[in-house]
Amino acid sequence: MKVILLQDVKSQGKKDQVINVSDGYATNFLFPRKLAVPADAKALNEIKQKEAAKQHRIETEKAEAKALAEKLESILVKIQTNAGADGKLYGSVTAKDVSDALESEFNIQLDKRKIVIADSIRSFGSYELEAKLYQDISATIHLLVCQK
Repeated sequence: MKVILLQDVKSQGKKDQVINVSDGYATNFLFPRKLAVPADAKALNEIKQKEAAKQHRIETEKAEAKALAEKLESILVKIQTNAGADGKLYGSVTAKDVSDALESEFNIQLDKRKIVIADSIRSFGSYELEAKLYQDISATIHLLVCQK
């Protein structure tokens, strides 16, 4: 009997997978525990629609990430801060500071956890930071730290 799993079942398969099991296993174990439903045309069509919607969402997110990457590559983010007499900053420039500057200057909302700062920024100058936008999509943020 072909069934569609509603949850992961140990040694049988993952959720939304179509598997072939014995009739007794399906009727006595899977169906009463609501772990599976019979694989009829309606249920198979729902699975296909869910998969198509998931693929569409992934493609949309990738396209948005690519557009954001192009936009980030073309801008220069300026952060103005105070420093001591020797040119060292009071504290350091963090990913949150960069995220806030992007939002205030360019109206780009980027989560601070997506910004990768290799070494702490503790002096004035120009820096290049990496922003991981999607699995295989990343962008370079050009940052200029200058005095207030």
